[in-house]
Amino acid sequence: MQLSFRTLSIFTALLCLLLSLVWGFAPQWMLLLWDNEYSLTAGLVARRTAVLFAAWSLLLFLVRNEGPSTIRQALSSSFVVACWGLAVLGFAEWLNGHAGPGILLAVGVELALGLAFFQTRRMSVQLEAAL
Repeated sequence: MQLSFRTLSIFTALLCLLLSLVWGFAPQWMLLLWDNEYSLTAGLVARRTAVLFAAWSLLLFLVRNEGPSTIRQALSSSFVVACWGLAVLGFAEWLNGHAGPGILLAVGVELALGLAFFQTRRMSVQLEAAL
């Protein structure tokens, strides 16, 4: 299923906002899902991660109406690298026993979002070439 860049951006912005709130205010819940204990260090990293998710949320929401362009391609490519990189790291942490099977949910979402942005970027490039 091919999503429009606008739809994908809005959905991802909402997901990033939700993740920002969870990592910022209830990181122990995410850590529990991944079979990791909360600590002061984990809390520090979680709160910093929450700010990054908030920034992604705002960025994706603000560019939701951007037509095919270099900016949109750069954003989509960056998001693909981020999602697929996180998916690889999450899977490796699970294989090494550093995270429980709950992290595979995150890995699945990251793979799917990366693929969606990859396809949207590819369609954008094809559209530009046709014009």
